Amino acid sequence: MKKILITAFDPFGGQQKNASLEVLKHLEISSKTYQIHTLILPTIFQTVEDIISAKIDILSPDIIILLGEAGLTKEIRLERVAINIDDARIKDNLGNQPIDLPIKDKGENAYFSTLPIKKIKAALDSINIPSIISNSAGTFVCNHVMYLVLHYLQEKKASNIVAGFIHFPYVESQIKDETTPHLPLKQSVKALETIIEACL
Repeated sequence: MKKILITAFDPFGGQQKNASLEVLKHLEISSKTYQIHTLILPTIFQTVEDIISAKIDILSPDIIILLGEAGLTKEIRLERVAINIDDARIKDNLGNQPIDLPIKDKGENAYFSTLPIKKIKAALDSINIPSIISNSAGTFVCNHVMYLVLHYLQEKKASNIVAGFIHFPYVESQIKDETTPHLPLKQSVKALETIIEACL
């Protein structure tokens, strides 16, 4: 039975909720064909590496799906690449705001997602859930954790583990009016279920 690790972030930037966490909380995790394990990551640059690497070591998952929030968009963003830079527009949840700093001094400039992003997009298209393949995961903690995980898997020579990052839009409980770009929670949860199936 395949093991899938799905992570989400806690709220940040003064928000009360994080879309990735809301989606993960509402995911039906019982299955006879795979096991889902979840992990809530703090939106803190200095903390996430030890937490995620320890979880990978303990669990030895087959698939790692990292989730984050991309506000002011209505599409699910399937991230193609993580770059070796932290350049924070806002402070993280411990007040850190690294500017133009490498994530790993001797790390690769970039790592590519090993999730089947084209297959995922086709699956989402087939059920009319908007998505795009994104060539930038940003330079905040989302990119940071995507880079760290892919770097860690390369260092461990764990090419059998597929991993990547997916940004979800706001859900309806986060917006003040319908003009704010978002994706309804029900659709977002269905999207995550579809993503899992595509990865399998």
